[in-house]
Amino acid sequence: MIRLPVVPETPGATDRTRVLEAITNVDLRHLDLEESLRVLLERVRDVFEVDTATILLYDSHTERLTVHAAAGIADEDILGITVDLGAGFAGRVAATREAVILDQVDHTTVVSSILWRKGLRELLGVPILARGTLIGVLHIGSRTPRRFTDEHTQLLLLVADRVALAIQAELTTAERAATTALQRSLLPTRFPAVDGLRFAARYVPGATTGFGGDWYDVFTLRDGRIGIVIGDVAGHGLAASIVMGRLRSALRAYAIENDSPSVVLSKLHGKVSHFEARSMATVLYGIIDVPREKIVLSSAGHLPSVLVAPGHPGALIPVPPDPPVGLHVPERRPRRDTTIDLPDGAVLAFYTDGLIERRDQPLDRYLDRLTTAVTPDDPALVCTQVMDALIEPTPQDDVALLIAQVRTHPSHR
Repeated sequence: MIRLPVVPETPGATDRTRVLEAITNVDLRHLDLEESLRVLLERVRDVFEVDTATILLYDSHTERLTVHAAAGIADEDILGITVDLGAGFAGRVAATREAVILDQVDHTTVVSSILWRKGLRELLGVPILARGTLIGVLHIGSRTPRRFTDEHTQLLLLVADRVALAIQAELTTAERAATTALQRSLLPTRFPAVDGLRFAARYVPGATTGFGGDWYDVFTLRDGRIGIVIGDVAGHGLAASIVMGRLRSALRAYAIENDSPSVVLSKLHGKVSHFEARSMATVLYGIIDVPREKIVLSSAGHLPSVLVAPGHPGALIPVPPDPPVGLHVPERRPRRDTTIDLPDGAVLAFYTDGLIERRDQPLDRYLDRLTTAVTPDDPALVCTQVMDALIEPTPQDDVALLIAQVRTHPSHR
């Protein structure tokens, strides 16, 4: 916590302290984020007796700052302006996470021309941090010559510290709502009605991370075969869910045009590496051929699925993993397909790592629990068994589970 410096109890210092307290105590619950930030910035202008006050929010995925609220500058002049991390005045504050005082405001020192076109002579900027995480940048500007002091810097850091709490609360609420809505819109609510196949699935968001980049999918291909997918995008929250949605749509498009799961994943890798350069995902894609009682699988670094047939214990399917998709990793060799027989009544279990990974715990123990819990029974029942055996009361990571059963003979209908 940054502490206020000890200053003489003058009327000016008392007024500033009272306004700082008002920033903390003002009720902004009924305002949206941008409006609440504008209210806060007007109080900042009063505290420092400056002409402008601006907040830029940081997007770690794009490494870019975007102006979200300003006081003393018209919205149409400044809102929507973006600054790359490290570029110009605000970018420097964000990159160094230190306060910066600027006494020369022109094209050589700031990215946005509006700041010097509005006649600003001096700027003071500080990082907005929440528990060490960069939230954005707060800066104030004066059109008249003045000298920002260490006291001004410490006061503005205190404001930023308090403002960070309000911003983080608003952003967390908004992001969780958006992530939940996006995730639910992309996960299947109904599975294809396919003669000889039954499906069931579960999705549990992480207690600390909420919805993220886990997904499952089932779709019918042009020749009547069934595509089945489980995937996990690295990261959590809205950014991971957005990437997940793009991967899901791209994989479906490639699947329509290609009969080989390995080719589909190779194309998906190229797409992610080119258009989602900072993203990475593990994916397991299979094509089920019900009449032939077979599934062809290809793994992009994903955990092996489980297969159990009547009269046999459950076991991990020996599908060799190829590299995950993304991160510009070159494909040094072709991805591989593996064909597996699916006896009548067989059950397949696809899952993401949140189901079986525990911090400081051996993975084999939970894989054994999983293979024991998967039985050649109704998929909904198998889902319940697996969740009872493995899910924690408050799972830290999100969990996706997809169960499929092959039922081709009348005795198993």
